[in-house]
Amino acid sequence: MLFNSFQFAIFFIIVYGLYISFNHKWQNRMLLLASYVFYGAWDWRFLSLIVISTVLDYYCGIFIHESGSEKRRKYFLTLSIVGNLFILGFFKYYDFFAVSLKDLFLVFGVPIDPRLLNIVLPVGISFYTFQTMSYTMDIYRNEMEPTKKFLDFALFVSFFPQLVAGPIERAKHLLPQVLNDRKLSLEKFYEGCYLISWGLFQKVFVADNLSRIVDPVFASGPPYNGAKVLLALYAFAFQIFCDFAGYSNIARGLGKCMGFDIMINFNLPYFSTNPKEFWRRWHISLSSWLRDYLYIPLGGNKRGTVIMYRNLAITMLLGGLWHGAAWTFVLWGAYQGFLLILHRLSKPFLSRIVVKGRIAGRIWFFIRVFMFFHLVCLGWLFFRAQSMLQIADMIKAVIFNFDLHNWQNLTLILINLILCIWFLLLMQLFQFIKNDLFYCFKLHWAVQGMIYFLIFYITLTYGVNNANEFIYFQF
Repeated sequence: MLFNSFQFAIFFIIVYGLYISFNHKWQNRMLLLASYVFYGAWDWRFLSLIVISTVLDYYCGIFIHESGSEKRRKYFLTLSIVGNLFILGFFKYYDFFAVSLKDLFLVFGVPIDPRLLNIVLPVGISFYTFQTMSYTMDIYRNEMEPTKKFLDFALFVSFFPQLVAGPIERAKHLLPQVLNDRKLSLEKFYEGCYLISWGLFQKVFVADNLSRIVDPVFASGPPYNGAKVLLALYAFAFQIFCDFAGYSNIARGLGKCMGFDIMINFNLPYFSTNPKEFWRRWHISLSSWLRDYLYIPLGGNKRGTVIMYRNLAITMLLGGLWHGAAWTFVLWGAYQGFLLILHRLSKPFLSRIVVKGRIAGRIWFFIRVFMFFHLVCLGWLFFRAQSMLQIADMIKAVIFNFDLHNWQNLTLILINLILCIWFLLLMQLFQFIKNDLFYCFKLHWAVQGMIYFLIFYITLTYGVNNANEFIYFQF
């Protein structure tokens, strides 16, 4: 069931009508049932995986908290982590590693024929497994106490607005909102409606229209036109942002309408000037999860420079693999780790650059944003490409075959790209200048009305009517 479908609109109207009619207890029971219906609409068989993760972490959390010895606490924490990672690894990575092992043996002339499962990847499995693991790890760290209300915990695990593609919520943030009464207000409802409409605009108009520029280029074979590849990369940079941020905004909006506060997952990432800042603005729920539960436990930056660089590399490599079972994602993770390490190494040199004057400072900021955006786009090539060979062919095309002879076609692509993103960029520019994602609520009512009219008009008139899946469903 897709957020950008009429089926979901009818589903949510029914759910919301029931929600505002019930008391807190029955709101939670109804939301749990609705969440299972929402997820089961893809494939009801995979509901069993959510139930297994729920039962496993519910009891592990209680046993960790009530165990008197550190050995037993570690045992149940290990059981939770291994159990969740086994489910994730089996369904997401079994075939990938089996094929990779087969290719490795062939290099040495040893043919093997592993049995492949060819299992369809369960939607959202990477998100809810990380969410449930953080629950038991926080209990082990004594940062929270477990709940003994099983059905409410089950709702925390399966809450439908953010179940399939995040944000990856922490139990200490979302679970108290499940357990305690929630207050509905017109202000939250208006904010929720704005986030839903803006998220639909990002997905239905921007992302889905940009896919018409991106997909033909990456679906074709060499030789490539470097100029066309570059335009496709620019288009994909905004496509993946609007596709994923659009989902997160809709999830946050649905939550606000029901009195929930779901965390911000994207905060103007393309205004970043370096990789550290980028990962504080992009997919915030994942980057903070990797920081708190992987990078810091590995030692973070407290065991010397070399160990810090090692920890950065491991964290980003695994972060890349989290996104998908393919070597292109591993390369993307390695590249992101390289950028973070390079930024750390270059800090002493960059700190010596002193720019005086307001105008000069703004120009220098624009230059840094422009340069880093292109580094991000190079990473998106690794992320979007279908194979390592395609990555090599496209990079060669950009460097050695930047052909502008077919300028009419290239100009048409560029115009379509600009038409798709101009309003998005304008809105984000004002949000960045004011440092406020809800800045439009502080404008004059007439200006707000014009903004809402443009969002609805552009989405309904020029948005893609087909309910296309969100990109991150495959992760």
